[in-house]
Amino acid sequence: MSNTPILYSSKNCPFCLRARVALLYAKQKIILRNVEFTNLPAEALAVSSHATVPSLVFTDDEYLDESWDIVKWATHQCDQDNWLGQDGEYLNDTEMLVEINDHSFTEDLRHYKNPANDAEHPPEYYRDRGEEFLEELNDMLEENDFLLASHMTIADIAVFPFVRAFALVDKEWFDKSPYPKLHSWLSGMLDTEWYRDAMKEHEIWEPGSEDIYL
Repeated sequence: MSNTPILYSSKNCPFCLRARVALLYAKQKIILRNVEFTNLPAEALAVSSHATVPSLVFTDDEYLDESWDIVKWATHQCDQDNWLGQDGEYLNDTEMLVEINDHSFTEDLRHYKNPANDAEHPPEYYRDRGEEFLEELNDMLEENDFLLASHMTIADIAVFPFVRAFALVDKEWFDKSPYPKLHSWLSGMLDTEWYRDAMKEHEIWEPGSEDIYL
């Protein structure tokens, strides 16, 4: 395969968005293969132990298939704006946020977004559960302009794609929710160059397609 790493990614998946933003920030040359989350090609399935995306493939037997691992790899290659902090101080604090975000919050988001898959509880039940995390983030933003500091850090990149996804389920509700600091923060994150570049439209990749780069 090419010496250039290949990223299998699906446009609107928050895990994939997190990975793409980090790779763009780190100025890594990456071949992007935009795939459908519900119809992954054999090439993507062959390298992911989870049969999902994102997957960042370096060689036939070397890859990363966890988005958080991709973020950490990327920022360790190039950290121009000190997202990791001195001696990795922001990374250590972010690990705790990611633990909540990637498990309980993401699980609540999944049910909230797909209520037809849950006959036990209405979507508002999961919105209320997810709202606990939104409130915690808003409290953090009362202290700083960003989650951990007065400037953007790895924590903001790790979390914002999931807050975006949560907000889009019922944007009218989110816009009226009592979290002004969170609203302002998310708006700012969506106005970054990395987000705009990460969300560019690309054709679905098929074997034999011409390479495109992130």
